[in-house]
Amino acid sequence: MATNTSLPRVAYFCMEYGLDTSFKAYAGGLGILAGDYLKGAHDHQYPIVGIGIKWKQGYTDQLIGEDGQPYDTYHNYDYEQLLEDTGVVVSVEIRRREVRCKVWKMTCFGNATLYLLDTDIEGQQEADGWISGQLYGWFGEERIAQEMVLGIGGVRALRALGLDIDVYHFNEGHALFAGFELMREKMEKGHSFDDAWAASRKQIVFTTHTPVVQGNESHPIDRLLYMGANLNMSAAQLKKLGGDPFNMTVGALRLSRMSNAVAQLHGVTANEMWKKVKGRSKIVAITNAIHRPTWVDPAMIQTAEAGGDLWQAHMRNKQQLVEFVKSRTGAQLNPENLIIGFSRRAVPYKRSDLIFSKPDIIDPLLREQKVQVVFSGRAHPLDDTGKGIAANLVAMARRYPNSVVFLENYDMTIGAQLTRGSDVWLNNPRRPKEASGTSGMKASMNGVLNVSILDGWWPEACQHGVNGWQFGDAFEHPDETIHDAHDRDALYNCLLNEVLPTYYDNRPKWTEMMRQSILSTKDYFAVKRMLEEYYELLYTT
Repeated sequence: MATNTSLPRVAYFCMEYGLDTSFKAYAGGLGILAGDYLKGAHDHQYPIVGIGIKWKQGYTDQLIGEDGQPYDTYHNYDYEQLLEDTGVVVSVEIRRREVRCKVWKMTCFGNATLYLLDTDIEGQQEADGWISGQLYGWFGEERIAQEMVLGIGGVRALRALGLDIDVYHFNEGHALFAGFELMREKMEKGHSFDDAWAASRKQIVFTTHTPVVQGNESHPIDRLLYMGANLNMSAAQLKKLGGDPFNMTVGALRLSRMSNAVAQLHGVTANEMWKKVKGRSKIVAITNAIHRPTWVDPAMIQTAEAGGDLWQAHMRNKQQLVEFVKSRTGAQLNPENLIIGFSRRAVPYKRSDLIFSKPDIIDPLLREQKVQVVFSGRAHPLDDTGKGIAANLVAMARRYPNSVVFLENYDMTIGAQLTRGSDVWLNNPRRPKEASGTSGMKASMNGVLNVSILDGWWPEACQHGVNGWQFGDAFEHPDETIHDAHDRDALYNCLLNEVLPTYYDNRPKWTEMMRQSILSTKDYFAVKRMLEEYYELLYTT
């Protein structure tokens, strides 16, 4: 397939890539977006390559013990049959030691071109070999070392491969040290710090995701100096870039010519979050999108466009989900009754248990199997609070064994089953903390009706009662108790007075809403539009 050579050539840096379930190089939404982006770049002939890390053990496999508590397991994966050895090895000095990084090329899974750096190579010190051991497996020094491999090693790999790049796109702040390497190249040619900064800024764009200030990574400047991440920049120069402690997002905002948020509402949130950062780039909003061939049953789109029997097409996917759930858990869902899907990272603001918060109302619905809920999601391996959230969902599944299900070890396979086979896709974060939420896009294009807070992408798509439902009316409040009480009442009102009556008593309306869900989202929230906006608003400015 020919690539459009008249467009800027882009190198896309990301710590994780969700290309396929079998390739354990992703943790969640950030990686899924990156994988869809690369596949879309190939499909639509954009001159884009990805830069990442070949993780020896990938991300955690998070299983549920007999006691109902999540626990983490790691396995060594052999991906070499999926990869091409480029013959290139680059070096990065970490803790005053030369760390060699082997460069692999991947072109499978949609033929997305991805270069992966690997420190687990023969002759490397064991500690350095484990830098590319586990995705998000450590904090502090090891996280910095991983980010040095991604950023500094990534730029050096591009140079060694002879790839001429116009734009360096950092997907989250993890890639910031690539900007340091671009500056180092210029400073070694005699440019001053300020001139190197200004010149490098013209080459860099940045995508910010996390809508919680505390969730944006920071490091003590002394630690950056000790690790060698500063590439000969002084402590004062680092402070000028990212503050003290050094914030990776702040540094990326100041070292990029343009930045983007990942939904229109997130654009408002991000600009408010970072408004006090002097000298930062402008943050524009480019709403995320999905790779339709990966996530959407083409029969659903074809049936919707042709005016065919959507219910019959949906029931095939729903039956597959019922069988999948039974094979994984033994639970027997009733395919004739409402199935709600919910898969989210296990963190408090996503409020996974909101639907259980009025037991006197929800209990009889669950006991009669009139409402069935399938959950999935993982917590960070070091997040005990998140694991507690998952354990609570497991406890509910044991209380209602055929009405509540928890699918352990969430991955792309589970995500595809849920976003195709559920009837409803539930999303209830505390607004405005959801950056985007692409799982809802996948559901909508499969005719699964969103029931969601007006957060992330949903305010751009929602036509209440036409292609899904909103609840909460965009309510926000600094007191979480008040916020949660408002949204709890709104959820139950929507569920009892709109969702359940439509599903059980008005099937023609339900199927027409499915059709509108598909037709209203299938193009705008597909990756082609997102790539077009990246080129228009970021890459060619």
